[in-house]
Amino acid sequence: MQALLDAIASMPLPTEAGRVFHGRGGLHPGCEQWAMDAYPPVFVLTSFAPATEEELAAIGAALQARWAQIAPAGEPLNWVFQHRGEALRMQGRSETRLMAGAVPDPHTVTEAGARYRVHVLRGQNHGLFLDMAEGRRWVHDYAAARSADRYGLKVLNLFAYTCAFSVVALQAGARQVVNVDMSHGAIGIGQQNHQLNGITTGAAFLPHDIFSSWGKITRGGPYGLVIVDPPSYQKGSFVATKDYARLMRRLPDLLAPGGHALLCLNAPELGAAFLQDQMRELAPELAFVERVANPAVFADADADRSLKVLVYRAPDLVAPEPVTVTATAT
Repeated sequence: MQALLDAIASMPLPTEAGRVFHGRGGLHPGCEQWAMDAYPPVFVLTSFAPATEEELAAIGAALQARWAQIAPAGEPLNWVFQHRGEALRMQGRSETRLMAGAVPDPHTVTEAGARYRVHVLRGQNHGLFLDMAEGRRWVHDYAAARSADRYGLKVLNLFAYTCAFSVVALQAGARQVVNVDMSHGAIGIGQQNHQLNGITTGAAFLPHDIFSSWGKITRGGPYGLVIVDPPSYQKGSFVATKDYARLMRRLPDLLAPGGHALLCLNAPELGAAFLQDQMRELAPELAFVERVANPAVFADADADRSLKVLVYRAPDLVAPEPVTVTATAT
């Protein structure tokens, strides 16, 4: 785990949420089980395989040594360890331990000027997916570029989770964002995130099963941007290999002319071709635009195993051909 220790020894003082070390990308041989994130003022170390007490002690010592060099005077080191071994993942579980210091309650972090509520002591999802930082930047820039449009940008945020996409879109000038997620708890945190950022209008929150709500969702359109960011596998809710196609078929009817769709997939076993091939078959009128790059710290030896964020564009409204009327003599 020397690469992890080296990353700790050279890290700057984190001021925003972000990844510190990404062993899962396969670029640091021998460190594939390790990831470290900063949710200031807390570090979160994650292991995807069993870790010994000796390993944790060595990492803790490295953190303490670096913290003594970079920390503001009097601020304690706070760090959490989470074990997500295969046996636990199969059960949808993880084991989390507070190793030093404390975790604020409530715990709020910042990213690119936006504030988000996080919870690092429970569950595997902490409230903000750090690998999606560039996706949020893309949405912010897209909304900002259309903030002066005559009717404003209307966004549909499917599988909204804690509504981070909604926050950045509205900050950038979107007129309205419709957030849909079946988790009442996640939607509740999403509402708090809007309040944290002083956003009081423009957001709608629908705690519904998307597949049972197409009538309401469609009536609210069309949308200039549709964001699709589902879990890759959630028993009883969404399985990418069979359910993503159901979303793709809906996109042409949901998008306004010239509108864009942002398709996201974080399943290492499914490459970008999984999305691209199905889009060509199920929504051929939508044109592929680009794949949004992941944050540099999430670099992966195999790009197809990393987060996939693909952009598609609907065709512009085609004006009808002018009708030529030829006068005839009577």
